[in-house]
Amino acid sequence: MTPLRLEVFEMASEPERTTIVTDLSAMEEARLAAYEQGFTAGWDDATTAQADNQTRLGAEIAKNLQELSFTYQEARSHVLRAIEPLLAQMAERVLPDMARAALAPMIVETLRPMADALADIPVVLVINPAARPAVEALIEQAGALPLIIEDEPTLGEGQAQLRFGQTETRIDLDRAVTDIAAAVRAFFDLNLTEPPHG
Repeated sequence: MTPLRLEVFEMASEPERTTIVTDLSAMEEARLAAYEQGFTAGWDDATTAQADNQTRLGAEIAKNLQELSFTYQEARSHVLRAIEPLLAQMAERVLPDMARAALAPMIVETLRPMADALADIPVVLVINPAARPAVEALIEQAGALPLIIEDEPTLGEGQAQLRFGQTETRIDLDRAVTDIAAAVRAFFDLNLTEPPHG
C-alpha cells in the first residue's frame, strides 16, 4: 500500500504586515480624515438625492398642471356647450322684445336734448304701426313736443327715423339685436371649435 500523500499549499509571497500605530495624534488624524471622508460622501449623496427628488417633483408638477389645463379646457367647453342654447334663445327671442320695449324710451331720450332747439320746427317721427301705441304713450308722458308721427310698415318694430328740417336720425334696435345674436353665435363657434392649448 502506498502511503497517503497530501498536497502542500504554500504561499508564494510573504503575508502583508499589519502596522499598528501607537501614536495617538496619528490615530486622531486618521479618525478625523475618515470622518471627513464619510461626511463628504454622505453630503454628496444627500445633495444628489435632493436634486433627483426636485427633478422628479418638478416633472410631476408639470404633468399635473398639464392635466389640470386639459381638465379646465374640457370643463370650459362643457359649460359653453351647456349655455350656448340659452344665450342663442335669448338673442333670438328675448332681445327683440326688449328692443321693441326700449324703442319708445330711446326716441324720447333722443328728442329731449333737441326740444329747446326744435320749439318751432315740427319733428317727423317715422315708425312701424305696431310700435305706435307704446311710442305715443311715452311721448305724451314726456311732455308736449311739436311732433308728427308717420307710419311706415317697411320699418321694423325696433326701428325709427326722426326728421327735423334737413337732418335725419335713425334708431335701429333691430340691427343691434341682429348684431348681438351674430356675436353670440360667433363667440360659441370660435370657442367650441378652438383646439385646447397645452
